[in-house]
Amino acid sequence: MAVSKVTDVKVQLDKPRRFVFDLNAYIELEELYGSKEEAVKALKTGKLKAIRNWFWAGLVHEDRSLTVEDVGKIFSETDPDTLVTMADEILKSATAE
Repeated sequence: MAVSKVTDVKVQLDKPRRFVFDLNAYIELEELYGSKEEAVKALKTGKLKAIRNWFWAGLVHEDRSLTVEDVGKIFSETDPDTLVTMADEILKSATAE
């Protein structure tokens, strides 16, 4: 069984933020999707809802009261193509073996 390494991606959004994909983030995604594999599959679709969920899971470590909708607001000024590009980078980092 492969163990995921911790992924830490720094980005400038409304303020400097860090996406952290550690065990806690993967557990959050597992709660939403049923498994890490299903979460990865959802992100690969490029659908904005899946991207927002992944962004939330990676940011919630900064503030446990952060909601998925809060993350949507943070990214509301971001071009959708940029969101997909960021999601691709996070996917590569978060799923690297």
